[in-house]
Amino acid sequence: MPPHEQGDREIKAPPLKKKPAGNRWQTFLTLTGILLIAANLRAPITAVGPVIKDMAEQLNLSLVLVGWVMAIPLLSFALLSALVPGVARRLGLERLLFYSLLLLGAGLLIRSAGNVPLLFTGTAFIGAAITVGNVLMPAFIKKEFPARIGLITGIYLVAMNLVSALAAGYSIRVGTYTGTGWQGSIGIWCGFTVIAVAAWLPQICKRPSAAPQPGTEAAAERTAGGIWKSRLAWQISVFMGMQAVGFYCLAAWLPALLQDWGMSPDRSGWVFSYLQIAQLFPMLLGPIAAGKMKNQTPLVWASFILLMAGLALLLTGGATYSILSVVFIGFALGLAFTLAMMFLVLRTRQTREAAELSGMAQTVGYLIAACGPPAFGGLFSLTGSWYFSLAFLALVGIVLLTTGLASAKYRFVRFQ
Repeated sequence: MPPHEQGDREIKAPPLKKKPAGNRWQTFLTLTGILLIAANLRAPITAVGPVIKDMAEQLNLSLVLVGWVMAIPLLSFALLSALVPGVARRLGLERLLFYSLLLLGAGLLIRSAGNVPLLFTGTAFIGAAITVGNVLMPAFIKKEFPARIGLITGIYLVAMNLVSALAAGYSIRVGTYTGTGWQGSIGIWCGFTVIAVAAWLPQICKRPSAAPQPGTEAAAERTAGGIWKSRLAWQISVFMGMQAVGFYCLAAWLPALLQDWGMSPDRSGWVFSYLQIAQLFPMLLGPIAAGKMKNQTPLVWASFILLMAGLALLLTGGATYSILSVVFIGFALGLAFTLAMMFLVLRTRQTREAAELSGMAQTVGYLIAACGPPAFGGLFSLTGSWYFSLAFLALVGIVLLTTGLASAKYRFVRFQ
């Protein structure tokens, strides 16, 4: 057996040591900053979908270009995630997160300017900025709240998903009420970014950037390279990808699927919102439960069973039981996403290692996820039936189970 695989199998995770209690006010500011960053990590993306037709008509965008507008953030996650930990080692977690918020605010303003070049430029900025938050926030939580990883991760995920659902539901209304149309609908979220920048300032003020200690850069480079040789790291990365495939396939195609089965466009959009709402409960309690378990196998099985039950209801009942089926699927995918995020911190020893694993998992995971929606839609185009596309998600669920069971074992990723 290769040494790196033997390490993955045999190394056991020691109990986390509690971080000394700090000033309550500092803790409050830190938690507030985490929540406000969470609020900015999905809303800029989900706010676009409801107004994409208005945007396309005003800017004369083809369907291909509309697809690229939606794909750029996902491609940013895939292409940039592995680079983020290296930059963070030089600038520090807090400072890089601050810069990413500034980039996000600029991207939101540029994107809503009202012309095609700025639309794509702003979207690219937004994708790069969100990538930083995606990669570094699990490591930051591990660093600041080592004894409460599950609770803080749960609160973080709920904040991210809740604001995401609100952005999807109220985008059109914001533009209508303000008279600014689609530009106001997607630009208004810059307000959240400004608040997050102000709330994050204490983090960089109390933690000035320091020069790397002798030998730490060499150790970090070994960590960054060695992780790609770890079987456990690959299992976690594929698990991350499988849960993302499930979500993004349904985000792209569930309304169209339901409309083909006789549901009105308005109602089909609300059904998808139920899927997002169903994710809130497992995102809050799932990390707490996972953090208290040595082995998260029962949670992996629960996610798989609920996913299969939801898909079975869609396959057999069509639109009749759509709400119940998407609640099952939403709960399953929310729990799977929770586990993917928790594996990043539960299967590593140090903050730096958590950031490296997060970068790898999100690079591999979102590359896989980017292939999901085209495959889902392609199967429908080839067969003329959504049943084959749903069967594809069932196969995704099987891979999710296999990699999840491997990732759930109580051990550490071996960095070499």
